Amino acid sequence: MKQKAPWYYLALLILAGEAVFILPFVLPRVFRSTVLDVLQIENFEWGLATSSYGVVAVFSYLLGGPIADKYAPRKLMAIALWMTALGGFVFATFPSKKVLQWLYAYWGFTTIFLFWAPMIKAARVWGGTDSQGKAFGLLDGGRGLTGALFGLLGVFIFSLFLGDSIENATLADRQESFKYVIYCSLVIITIIGILTWFFMKSGVDEKEILLDRISIKQIGTVLKLPAVWLLMIVILCAYVGYKITDILSQYANEVMLYDQVKSAKVGTFIQFLRPATGVFVGLIVDRFQITLWLVFSFIATIIGGVLFATGIIEPTTTALYFLSVVVVAVGVYAARALYFGVMQEGKIPLVLTGTAVGMISVIGYTPDIFAGPAYGYLLDMPKEEELGFQYVFWMLSAFALVGAIAAIQYHRLYGKQNA
Repeated sequence: MKQKAPWYYLALLILAGEAVFILPFVLPRVFRSTVLDVLQIENFEWGLATSSYGVVAVFSYLLGGPIADKYAPRKLMAIALWMTALGGFVFATFPSKKVLQWLYAYWGFTTIFLFWAPMIKAARVWGGTDSQGKAFGLLDGGRGLTGALFGLLGVFIFSLFLGDSIENATLADRQESFKYVIYCSLVIITIIGILTWFFMKSGVDEKEILLDRISIKQIGTVLKLPAVWLLMIVILCAYVGYKITDILSQYANEVMLYDQVKSAKVGTFIQFLRPATGVFVGLIVDRFQITLWLVFSFIATIIGGVLFATGIIEPTTTALYFLSVVVVAVGVYAARALYFGVMQEGKIPLVLTGTAVGMISVIGYTPDIFAGPAYGYLLDMPKEEELGFQYVFWMLSAFALVGAIAAIQYHRLYGKQNA
């Protein structure tokens, strides 16, 4: 299949691909300390409440995958964006832990069931037969840039309404300022949904990429592919790493002793590393062996994780802190940019992309269930905050090692074969 989709197709795919996750993930990542503050909850309580997202998402991946092989991606994605934006009204009330749990369960449905597999399939369509690395690298890099810009906008709005007296601001002041951040986000998400519905058309005959129906036989065909099972492990381990970016701004606040605005700026800086990594990888990886680059991404994650886990990063080692942040983030974001880009190398049929993504994601994204509570428990367990962070990064390093082993096996099976 030749690449026929216009440039604005990819632009809208990028905007939609990150906008749907702004409320449940990007804002809490950039404003980690602030979110815990305005909701009046601890790390473990937050992880437990938001783990409902992962529980619902597991079923949404499984059931939503085949739908992406039957209906046009733009329509499914637009509906998902509008439904996700509605949840912002509940988030802006700073709900109780119980309501927060139900809200994240709702978001687990809206952001996955009608969105995730269609987004991956749309990226494969844009990439054609010889630009898969470029497609997924630019998609993830572009999504990272979108998230970073949302983060910058959020920090600007938050600091604008909070004023200069950050340290003296009351809980009510912080809640009011963060409420404006949420409302601004949901308006933008709604607008992006409208643009996606009307303008994200690939130019490819939909009969080439859609099925009239999904049969049990086709699902069985997907499950027989070794690439599918290896990608389950690769994505699971890489996603544990991605979840670690949620607490890097918190590390800046609690260990490096930055205030909430400065730590949010660190979170935004981390967000900008994602587009830089994704675009760089996307532009060069198709010239080399994409599966080998996936191995290198896990190695970088291990190195960065061990630097944090050893406890040598302290308030006096600012340069080492930022170096370690860069190494971890680049490793994690490179893995994200590549792990769906190797589907073609693994001979997964385009027409069954949605079904395959659904099957892979059932296992691959289970960190949405356990990573948050696990990180929260490890952070809250010891009296010394620094020790809790060390436990978290040892956990990251262990998963990255397993991911590296699975990536090496994938490279042995498919990378050398396609070289």
